[in-house]
Amino acid sequence: MHYSALQSTYTGPVLKSAIISFISCCLIIFSGELLAEPVKMSTSKICHDSSSEYYSRTKNFTAFETIEACLAAGGKLPKGSHNHNKNGVTKPANSTTSQSYSRSAFAHWTDDDGDCLNTRHELLQDLSTGPVTMSENGCRVLRGRWNDPYSGNVLFDSSKMDIDHLVPLAWAWEHGADKWTDAERKNFANDPVNLFAVTANLNRSKGAKGPRDWLPPNKEFHCQYVTRYLRVMLKYDFNESARDNIRELRKRVC
Repeated sequence: MHYSALQSTYTGPVLKSAIISFISCCLIIFSGELLAEPVKMSTSKICHDSSSEYYSRTKNFTAFETIEACLAAGGKLPKGSHNHNKNGVTKPANSTTSQSYSRSAFAHWTDDDGDCLNTRHELLQDLSTGPVTMSENGCRVLRGRWNDPYSGNVLFDSSKMDIDHLVPLAWAWEHGADKWTDAERKNFANDPVNLFAVTANLNRSKGAKGPRDWLPPNKEFHCQYVTRYLRVMLKYDFNESARDNIRELRKRVC
């Protein structure tokens, strides 16, 4: 083939396509490490990057390119990690710059044993009075048989249920939990003594209200509700004035 003909064959669109392919290959090579090791959001919404001791054990996850993207999607940092702010500056997880309540201050629905079942689904398993049906990956409880103490009804579909913090997290924060360590707040938020499996709409109508402002519709459960509320308050370091308030209420309810 004549040189001029050969030259024309490799110019124009063909040459441009070759250049684009070369650049794409370079980008893939330079970004390969990032693509190979995404940040993993576990089923319990903990964000693990490749430095996390649980990274390789986290098999069921949603992938993100950065820790910041994972946190922005509702994820949480592992215990002992550092908080990332929008400027990329880190600070110790137990440091406090504001006294306002944040649900993320309580590490809840954790999966400490790494079996892919978080606190919610482990409790659903434990509280079911009948056989449970699991999701295909074995990480979620789909159906069972639960006695809802708030309504007095029997429930079968886990999607219509909430795991309620008997002593709400926000209420706890306002009555002493703002002074607790991260570990104490985590224990409190995952403590079965402070958890009930209940109808979702009742849990949401309760919100962050204490027993002076909200009691379950099932009146037969009122005394047990307030008694257990006080039991939780005695177990953890709440303000003594708040404990006295619940003691007084219990006398009236029971």
